[in-house]
Amino acid sequence: MRTPTHGSDPTDRIGQLDGDTSGQRATSPYEPELGELPENEFSRADLDNVNKTGTTTIGLTTEEGVVIATDMRASLGGRFVSNKNVQKVEQIHPTAALTLVGSVGGAQSFIKSLRAEVNLYEARNGENLSIEALATLAGNFARGGPFFAIHPILGGVDEEGSHVFSIDPAGGVMEDDYTVTGSGMQLAYGLLEQEYEEGLSNEEAMEIAARGIKSAVERDTGSGNGVFLCEITEDGVDIHGHSDFDDVL
Repeated sequence: MRTPTHGSDPTDRIGQLDGDTSGQRATSPYEPELGELPENEFSRADLDNVNKTGTTTIGLTTEEGVVIATDMRASLGGRFVSNKNVQKVEQIHPTAALTLVGSVGGAQSFIKSLRAEVNLYEARNGENLSIEALATLAGNFARGGPFFAIHPILGGVDEEGSHVFSIDPAGGVMEDDYTVTGSGMQLAYGLLEQEYEEGLSNEEAMEIAARGIKSAVERDTGSGNGVFLCEITEDGVDIHGHSDFDDVL
């Protein structure tokens, strides 16, 4: 894992978003094994004009692994639907996946950076990175990198069992049995609080997760156009999309 370099200050990113570049750091606070973290010069105002996922994403632990579900809509500033078929969950590890929440560009760059680090770790050590270590790495990247306006879910399976983490924009990492992020989270949480229980099978969890996404889609303008379901077990990751909820409910 990386250690912050001497004199680094993660709060510099807040100053950048507020348009204050006086405290902008000369170097990244972490030292990636692959070159350097990407940089950008976005201000807070710029983020109103970029593609965003809006989004509802759900992650649940099960008896067999992890299930992740997301909607399929991207929008411009929450005002215009720019894409109706966005895959918002990507495999980043042999037995783990990450959702895209927030700005599309930031989320895509975040996923590529994490995937590169995972592949490099495997090549150097001859084994897969643990899911807890991957969550710590994701939190470090979110806190120290230029990945503005992201709030993904990380789900994965390793020797320690099934894991679901939410990664907040400031780099906070929180593990839970189930979690929801995105603009439709309040709507989806209501259903999960009633339906989730320990010991669910992946099939049962996929139906509950799809129902949670459908609940959010009914009222949240940032979510819509179908559902992507991701099933994670010790054997790997399987992702499939459905434009019609009747296909999975």
